[in-house]
Amino acid sequence: MTRSTMLRAGVALSALLACAQTANAQTQQSAQENVGLEEIVVTAQRREQSLQSVPIAISAFTAAELEKRQVTKTLDLVNFVPNMIGSNNTSLGTANTYSIRSLNNTESIPTFDPPVGTYVDDVFISRQNATNFSFFDVERVEVLRGPQGTLFGRNTTGGAVVVIMRKPQEEFGGYAEVGYGRYDRIEGRGSFDMPFNDKVLTKLSAYYANDNGYTKNLTTGERINDENSKGVRGALRVLMADNVTWDAVIEYVNSQQGNIANVYDPATGDRITRSGLRKGKTGTTFSTPTTFLAGEKGTWGLHNSTKTLSLISNFEVAADDITINFISGFRGLSHEFMTDRLTTSTFPTGGAVNATDGDYDQYTQEIKANGTAVDGKLEYVIGAFYLFEDNTTDFADGNNTNAAGVVTTFADRVLRNKTESMAGYLQIDYNVAEELTFTAGIRYTDEKKQVDFQPNINPRVAVANLFSTRDIIAGGIPVSRKTNLWTPRFALNYQVTDDIMLFATATRGFKSGGWNARGTNAGAIQPFDPEIVWNYEAGARTDLFDNRLRFNVTGFYMDIAAFQLPAASLNPVTGQTIFITGNFADIENYGAEIEVTAAPVDGLNLFAALGLQDASYKNLAPSVASQLATCQQRLAPGSGATPALIAAVCNVGIVTPTGTIGKPVRAPNYNIAVGGNYAFQLGGDLELIPNVAVRRVGNSWISGSNPPQGRVEAYWRVNAGVSLDNNVSGWSVSAECENCFGATVITAFLAPHQFLDEPSRWAVRAKYKF
Repeated sequence: MTRSTMLRAGVALSALLACAQTANAQTQQSAQENVGLEEIVVTAQRREQSLQSVPIAISAFTAAELEKRQVTKTLDLVNFVPNMIGSNNTSLGTANTYSIRSLNNTESIPTFDPPVGTYVDDVFISRQNATNFSFFDVERVEVLRGPQGTLFGRNTTGGAVVVIMRKPQEEFGGYAEVGYGRYDRIEGRGSFDMPFNDKVLTKLSAYYANDNGYTKNLTTGERINDENSKGVRGALRVLMADNVTWDAVIEYVNSQQGNIANVYDPATGDRITRSGLRKGKTGTTFSTPTTFLAGEKGTWGLHNSTKTLSLISNFEVAADDITINFISGFRGLSHEFMTDRLTTSTFPTGGAVNATDGDYDQYTQEIKANGTAVDGKLEYVIGAFYLFEDNTTDFADGNNTNAAGVVTTFADRVLRNKTESMAGYLQIDYNVAEELTFTAGIRYTDEKKQVDFQPNINPRVAVANLFSTRDIIAGGIPVSRKTNLWTPRFALNYQVTDDIMLFATATRGFKSGGWNARGTNAGAIQPFDPEIVWNYEAGARTDLFDNRLRFNVTGFYMDIAAFQLPAASLNPVTGQTIFITGNFADIENYGAEIEVTAAPVDGLNLFAALGLQDASYKNLAPSVASQLATCQQRLAPGSGATPALIAAVCNVGIVTPTGTIGKPVRAPNYNIAVGGNYAFQLGGDLELIPNVAVRRVGNSWISGSNPPQGRVEAYWRVNAGVSLDNNVSGWSVSAECENCFGATVITAFLAPHQFLDEPSRWAVRAKYKF
């Protein structure tokens, strides 16, 4: 997509908007009542507003819309959001890596932070190890695109996924749902509102999911990449007075979900792997028992398990012109996993192995006030935020080096790291005129990070790789970092008519710096700087044709400084995968996003979303520029460079095997989603509702150096279903398929292995609302 193409597209969109405005004005004259699309209330600016009045690129989904689109977990959202793609983290079915406008992070070690923040009920989730959670009583989900550093803070350079759970209701009620699907999958979800009286309201919600796994391990005969997850959530709402409300939540989730590397067998149509590791946490781990990791990790087999305890408290006091919230959150996460990337050979002890035993605690406290002043002409949000993280990660990396089962353990260590972050923020919206609003906001963040490494006693690890914090300091590498940063925001929005709003914004955001914690020696624990983004947007929000058509368009330009990229390369001599994260270059990205929702006739709902972007590197880091020059010299005819010398600098980081600079990862030039549903009235209170969602994603890369195996070809993905509903009696039955035609999509590449998306699934469900 060239710049001239984008300019022509912008002219065409402007003409379309002008025509639509004229047609809408004519339609409004004859309209008798407001029907069609429902109004969606969002909190993208930390206060309640209509979706169509918010000058932010945002996709919002109500609970009803999520159900119609078969969205049952956070990862399903990527099927519907412009310029957003996502997948499970490498080997971790419980963890999601989101990419919005080319910004992403695939690392789960806690010295790395995600650029797309996840929030539940206004509480930030620092670690992405357990972000692939199920929706079992959600009210609304908002996906904010672009940096949200002023109101949401650090680690939202790409955007934010904001989940708002349904509060306890004043009347007894709820729902229960059961389902059965492919791979003998059994599901159950339910939620029950149980008010004690008109002042004390409670809610209990729970879910369960279990299946046999979609991958067959041909070495051990077991089925892996299965799921066994369960969770319970209790919510309390106390209406202390007319203007005082206390909401409290306790939630516990135990999720076991694998994502071990596997390949598609064209002869059988099955997903297969050949790992020598057996499944489970205890007992006989290997087909030929061999312990090569220190501590409890040495008894593990293949598994990925997260246990999460979350506590949330939101105390709200409201007055005529101001509302104050005291929001407290605690999240304790235990994460254990043993992975293997062996897919094509048979070794007694597995292939490339990573094991992690982590405990991650975070505490957040926020005080936020919303209010109005100057006779309602000025609206403001002001607050203070505090975060503290305390993490311990016991992790190791190993590799099988020959068919006899001799294992090399590259590193086995314990990482302890802490983060303390404090921030204050203010945003004001001033109504310059009845139709024109000027927004200015600012946030100041002061954060400190520190790391500590200690080696585990493991005789298989080379002496040079038995390092501690003392060795890191001796190498001149800092083990603590401070960041102080201002992140402002400016916006103008103009209400052309009641149904058309135009806006323009400029916003700054940043993602925290850190350390390359996967390094296997002291010199490799290199720090990397914060990622800083300026984002410029302009767009329109429209409700047209008597509220039958919602047409939202946004154009953006992002200037990303010190882009953080987790990269990996294969050492051809040792077979070790070398991990390094650094600030390789800056990125510029520009594009457009269009979202259309339509209800042309009663019962018919249609949607379409289009994301266009063109991301490229600029301003190479000096080390990368030097690496590129050396690579080109060694590739030159007659250089005499050996394959090992070439591999040392080519196909590493963002330098390609052919001696060029690669394209940014997980940044397809386009993604398209279209679909809809229609309610056929069958009589007797029955409705038959078929639905379909089709997604097209353009070519992209999943490896920073852009090797051929790291290219994802453009693909189609189709989800579809049908339900029979009785809205009076409250019951429904449904059948659905996900990835109906079995598209095989590569989601990650760690040389020499590719990771694939899940295969197609089908399910039948029965639900009862009361």
